[in-house]
Amino acid sequence: MTMNRRTVLQGAAAASAIIAAPGLVRAQAPAIKIGILQPVTGALAQDGEYGRLGAEIALNEINAAGGIKSMGGARLQMVFGDARSNPEGGTSEVERMQSEGVAAIVGGFASPIVLASSQAASRYDIPYICDVGVSDQIVSRGLKNTFRFGPGFGVVTRTALENLSKLNDAAGKPAKTVVIVHEDGLFGAGMAKLLQERLPPAGFEILETIAHPTPSRDMSNVALRIRALNPDLVIPSSYYAEFVLLSRTMQQQRIRPKGVYAILNGAASNFRFVKEFPDAANLVMDCNHWADPRKPKTAQVKALAEQGGRFWLYNTPLNYSCVRLLADAIEKAGSADRGKITEALAASTFADHIMPYGPTKFENGQNMGAAPVNTQVQNGDIKVIFPDAFADAKPVFPAV
Repeated sequence: MTMNRRTVLQGAAAASAIIAAPGLVRAQAPAIKIGILQPVTGALAQDGEYGRLGAEIALNEINAAGGIKSMGGARLQMVFGDARSNPEGGTSEVERMQSEGVAAIVGGFASPIVLASSQAASRYDIPYICDVGVSDQIVSRGLKNTFRFGPGFGVVTRTALENLSKLNDAAGKPAKTVVIVHEDGLFGAGMAKLLQERLPPAGFEILETIAHPTPSRDMSNVALRIRALNPDLVIPSSYYAEFVLLSRTMQQQRIRPKGVYAILNGAASNFRFVKEFPDAANLVMDCNHWADPRKPKTAQVKALAEQGGRFWLYNTPLNYSCVRLLADAIEKAGSADRGKITEALAASTFADHIMPYGPTKFENGQNMGAAPVNTQVQNGDIKVIFPDAFADAKPVFPAV
């Protein structure tokens, strides 16, 4: 090989640069693999896609800010798993994530998926952060690896009924009778049981409890039964597609109760529903997960989420916050060791999230500071109506 003067000078310059900056020759800190588990095929695909979106926004933000600083700027690397809208899909993806060496897992969305996948993760001591699943069985099994950042349906139901009583009392108690409509899985059946126990002492008569499968393609019989019973309130706990179908069927059949007061509903706090079916959505209330509108970071994440014509769903801010919670725990642990991350989560006082909670405090895996809010669709927008501390609208009730 012939070397000219320019080649020699370039080589010398490169060598000088390496000597001057020895950090350049050191290997980058190994990436930390994070499992993100969401159902992106099947009946729950929309929720899963928006959960994945929230996780992606958080991961990009953390890596752009320098990664995990206590580990030399290690980047977080997503290992994505499609739970396929069923518990078996979630379990099989946890097995794959174990083989790929993830440090922790976030997500699951639906209660049956979270129950199965967190149980599978516990066999390998993989820290598991539940994003949405509300069944209180998730945190009552004594699994040391499982943490739920959001509230369960026990807390949500209690809050929902307290706010319903306030709402009804303020309006002169126009609502006395109720029909409960729920999906027939773990989430809906558990919610219905709690409502059956707690509505009568709160002064409401339950005319009937109607279960439906997920997925459902026809809500005509459910709507006809509601028409026959003529309740003051309909309280639905369903996933997105089923509630949209029910509300549109009620609209078409001119069924107008004094209020539709949803609890943990998949559509009632969903801008897609509001934008695509504004008449059916108008004045629907919900007690659910929702981002804190007072926090400046909420507007930033919402703007990123809505790029490309997407919608703002609670799945996105919850998963964004859960990934940031995990990153904070890894930062404090200074390690990708699963046991150390679990210890850091158990002791967490994380507050840099966008939910309407204070600092995180886990007891038996449940974040004791987590709380829902009440929303209502008003004039094509979703407004917070309870709690008063950060409500941006007054409730409209009764609706007729």
